[in-house]
Amino acid sequence: MNLSNLKPAEGSTKNRKRIGRGTGSGRGGTSTRGHKGAGSRSGTSTKVGFEGGQMPLQRRLPKVGFKNINRVEYVGINLDVLQGLAEKFNLSAINFDTLKEHGLISKNDLVKILGRGELKAKLDVTAHAFTATAQKAIESAGGAIVKL
Repeated sequence: MNLSNLKPAEGSTKNRKRIGRGTGSGRGGTSTRGHKGAGSRSGTSTKVGFEGGQMPLQRRLPKVGFKNINRVEYVGINLDVLQGLAEKFNLSAINFDTLKEHGLISKNDLVKILGRGELKAKLDVTAHAFTATAQKAIESAGGAIVKL
């Protein structure tokens, strides 16, 4: 046996039904397109979601919600993450570049420091926003905050 004489298993493949090959084939005449109408002509296509004139699903369902185009999205980083960074890499200041360097944020992100966890290290933290609990925890540990 080699590649030149391989073939599919018996009964696993079938010939496709060829349309428009004369009346004797059983699929001649209108070639499965029916009589008249746009669908019987060449060059037609239906819109995405078209349901034959029935009210489409996307129009039957009610509109839900509201997207605020002025929303400002922050990447939240908690105090326990900052504490872990400070211990692991022996840092005294954490800024945007430090967080980017360690893969916590990407270049277009806005950073908000959140208050989960405990901060023991004295850190100077630079970020776009701080929660009240995070700000209090950083300052009580002897650190300082700088808003970008």
